[in-house]
Amino acid sequence: MCGGKKGLVFAKCMKCACAEALARARWSQSRSLTVLPPLLAGAGAMSDGLGKAESGAQLLARLEGRSSLKRLEPCLFADEGYPIHGDIVEFHGPEGAGKTEMLYHLIARCILPKSGGGLKVGVLFIDTDFHFDMLRLVTILEHRLPQGTEEMIKWCLGRFFLVNCSSSAHLLLTLFSLENMFCSHPSLCLLIIDSISAFYWIDRVNGGENLSLQEANLKKCAQVLDKLVREHHLVLFATTQTIMQKSLNSAENSGKHQNESETDYRPYLCKTWQQLVTHRIFFSRQCHAGSTKGFSLTSCHIRNNNSVIKRSFSITECGIQF
Repeated sequence: MCGGKKGLVFAKCMKCACAEALARARWSQSRSLTVLPPLLAGAGAMSDGLGKAESGAQLLARLEGRSSLKRLEPCLFADEGYPIHGDIVEFHGPEGAGKTEMLYHLIARCILPKSGGGLKVGVLFIDTDFHFDMLRLVTILEHRLPQGTEEMIKWCLGRFFLVNCSSSAHLLLTLFSLENMFCSHPSLCLLIIDSISAFYWIDRVNGGENLSLQEANLKKCAQVLDKLVREHHLVLFATTQTIMQKSLNSAENSGKHQNESETDYRPYLCKTWQQLVTHRIFFSRQCHAGSTKGFSLTSCHIRNNNSVIKRSFSITECGIQF
């Protein structure tokens, strides 16, 4: 009799637990924004990788399932007019120059439906500065979908994934965990890191006087990013802050690209990262009188010295306007 009562109690507990799990699952599905817990995601990715190899269907999905970003934003690119799979684009400039606003612009272009001028592809955003403003992104989407309903906005945001990282070690663990994410989501085409230079000073302090230790985590992050971008046919956008002043030594600047010597740019991140960048776009505020745009950018194709363009843009409530 006692055993029967215990079994009945156990069955009731299991029923309650199942009901609670179902409710949580429904609530998760109703959320407009997917936030990935990096460490849990990493544990899942590692266990999946150990448990089974990639199937042929998964391989085809990974290699052929990435959509082209040809119509992402032609104004940003000097040569071919759009990023191709495997490209790594660096947004460089001081704070307040429009880098993050430009990222909102690109995210909106990606996740909007094709009928609304978008590409209908997924975006994974890694926020290291904790500056990401969800309300700002929603505002931009609402302006670009004037007839869009709340359900349409949620549908767009369902293609957007957000991860927060609080240190370079945290960022490295997160990047390791993304392998399974990109395998299982062939619609994810764009990876964004804002910013890749966020932990520069902290890593310098932690590394002491040893340059190798200072750059160790970022170097590993760059290597993992290179592997992810190449193997999964992604495009990576990453921002860096202007924290180093340009040297006045003409001999030092003589070996740089023309556009780099004209801008206040001096590389300070590890060489591993510098060698990965295929496009570098410099952002600045326009200070001269009579300017109606307010911001400018200079885009350089790193592997083609002759490809340089300059654009002016403004930031309005509805987003970037060229």
